[in-house]
Amino acid sequence: MQQFVEASTPGIRLWTEQRGPADAPPLLLVMGAQATGVGWPDPLVDALAAHHRVIRYDHRDTGRSSWPFERQPYRIADLAEDVIAVLDGLGIERAHLVGLSLGGMLAQLAVADHPDRWISATLMGTSALSTTPYTRPDGTTVPAGELPGISPEVLELWARPVEDHGPAAEVERRVAHWRVLAGDQLPFDADHFRALERHAIEHTGHYRVGTAHGRADHSGLLRTDELAKNQVPTLVIAAPAEPVFPPPHPQHLAQTVGNARLVEIPGMGHALPPAVHAPLAAAILTHTGAGAP
Repeated sequence: MQQFVEASTPGIRLWTEQRGPADAPPLLLVMGAQATGVGWPDPLVDALAAHHRVIRYDHRDTGRSSWPFERQPYRIADLAEDVIAVLDGLGIERAHLVGLSLGGMLAQLAVADHPDRWISATLMGTSALSTTPYTRPDGTTVPAGELPGISPEVLELWARPVEDHGPAAEVERRVAHWRVLAGDQLPFDADHFRALERHAIEHTGHYRVGTAHGRADHSGLLRTDELAKNQVPTLVIAAPAEPVFPPPHPQHLAQTVGNARLVEIPGMGHALPPAVHAPLAAAILTHTGAGAP
């Protein structure tokens, strides 16, 4: 079922989709920067929807939601309030929460600022919104600001200007992007990501590349104390091939967030190829109490 809900800012609409039994425990999926809700692959969504009322949605300036940034700039923190607005718009009091990349940061904000709305949280492909140092296994510490950065290959890719050579070329550009984000531990399934991006373009209605989330105000995101006091059961997914927030970012996140535990998905990077769907779904469902799919 698809419907639009009002964002946290009046006059902005967010596209939502629900799958699974209406009376099952709700589970909200929050995608990364400039990514539509349909960036969550259907097989993964369906595996979760066998046990949950799964909701995915388009951020502002993605997909079928409003694209307001050029006339009405907003903060990243406003995107976190949109997470709550989705629940409110669908009449959901509490839900399980899953966030990827920027979605993982938005999930941290949502858990820190609105802990009463969540049954559990799962964070992946993200970094801690905290200044707490990372403690290595040998007991030594690393300041949060000195953890490994984004890989040079990803930074070089992101620095390239995006040129319009038509929809087919844009799909191939995005596939090349996913090839780098997926890491080097699993065979790359170009056909999967090609189909994913074709679907995203069809869903959106155009192939224009959004840049709003990169230009939005990123200030005021730290939640060091709130995350340390967190009581929402939190699962941190460790991706060993992650090129954006490489290890030990997941380990640091699990140390920083109270009531958190860590599960590694072998071979996973900053992407959701078919090879990770089953183990990722199993980890999430075990965490939510639904059991293995």
